[in-house]
Amino acid sequence: MAIQMEQLKKDFNSLQQHFQKVQRLSSVKERKMKLKRMRSWIEAHQVDIQKALYQDFHKPEPEVDLTEIKVVLNEIDHYLRHLSRWVRAKKVRPNLLLMGTKAWTKPEPKGVALIFAPWNFPFMLTIGPMISAVAAGNCVVLKPSELAEHTSELIRQMITELFPPEEARVYLGGPDVAQALLKLPFNHIFFTGSTEVGKKVMKAAAEHLASVTLELGGKNPTIVDETADVKDTAEKLVYGKFLNGGQSCVSPNFIFVHQTIHDPLVEHIKTMIFKMYRGNGNGSITPDMAHIIHPKHYRRVSDIIRKTVKKGAQLVVGGKGVDEECYIPPTVLDQVPMDSPAIQNEIFGPVMPVIPYDNLDTVLEFINQQEKPLALYIFSRSKRNIDRIINNTSSGGVCINDTTIQFAHPNLPFGGINASGIGKAHGYYGFLEFSNQRAFVKQRRGFTTLKIVYPPYTPGIKRLVKWIVKYI
Repeated sequence: MAIQMEQLKKDFNSLQQHFQKVQRLSSVKERKMKLKRMRSWIEAHQVDIQKALYQDFHKPEPEVDLTEIKVVLNEIDHYLRHLSRWVRAKKVRPNLLLMGTKAWTKPEPKGVALIFAPWNFPFMLTIGPMISAVAAGNCVVLKPSELAEHTSELIRQMITELFPPEEARVYLGGPDVAQALLKLPFNHIFFTGSTEVGKKVMKAAAEHLASVTLELGGKNPTIVDETADVKDTAEKLVYGKFLNGGQSCVSPNFIFVHQTIHDPLVEHIKTMIFKMYRGNGNGSITPDMAHIIHPKHYRRVSDIIRKTVKKGAQLVVGGKGVDEECYIPPTVLDQVPMDSPAIQNEIFGPVMPVIPYDNLDTVLEFINQQEKPLALYIFSRSKRNIDRIINNTSSGGVCINDTTIQFAHPNLPFGGINASGIGKAHGYYGFLEFSNQRAFVKQRRGFTTLKIVYPPYTPGIKRLVKWIVKYI
């Protein structure tokens, strides 16, 4: 570790020097060229990305194309369209006391940024934040997840081919590498992962007073009221829940269903599982859903199912996994007790707990007793109910009559609140995270309005100041 730390320090010094001498002065044209090269590389290596993600956790090719590749390409295109406008200086108006001055703000790159990426969307959640960092003019260090080893190695290849080492680097490895990187004085740290690890990252960042973006998790609640379209809701819940094998920070964690539509909704959910996953809801392996990333996580999710059923939940479909493949089929648990593991934990797996309700106030009370979630999902045709839920809850984002799509909207900020995250990502908001909004003011020579209140503080000056305080 001592040798590694020395090498890390040398690498970091190289990044710092390059930023000071070259990168901070990079033009918009130069930044766009880097983004275009990234885009071309991704398009040329689409098959390689698909293969890597299949090797890591059997992610289906269409999901790779949509959630790993297309999302990243869209983000690049969004920056190419808007970056020239975002980097411009913006004039701001003075108040009466500062009449005669000129003032403006201008976004400047923060410096050397560190990006920690998770394993669940290993390509998109590594390259996505990097797009924002590069567009803002920073040097970048990437630490992808060791659990998605094939994708991480492909990312290392990509960055090595596209960027000089003094501008962008990739470090592979486990927690020891992450801990070593956190000892360096990065200017900004972007972390995606669990709340528990996010706290450790924030604590380490505080040692150097580095700014942070923390994209964390949360037990995302879903409310399906009595006015919801049952069939449409079932389709969207099944897709959103079992996308990526349920291993998503925006996945619906548990479903509150009004008792008047509970039975038909559960039946439609069951039907949609058999339809979407080619009839596989009974333990056999479907090619249409990702496997669990690692045996440790497979055991964790399996334990949640077993212990929740033991608590009294009804197993509607699924449940029995294939150990040697780390595969758990789409699983639905009904009548789930509120004190069961499926409710008390972020599942991060293909398990859908369903809880019938008859009193919306009780549901809202429960949600507000939990940590603030990353996402809140509402299925309803009642504006009154929708407004009531929104006005009485707090979350990073809200999605009405669908799931997960808020993540893909290019003009929306993505992020949590408190335990589910700090800061925002995507598009303009991601650009701001990696930028310092530098403030400028230029005063004229000679007479200024402030000079009339310079000392000595005569009785006349005192009266004038009181007048200014009262009227200006």
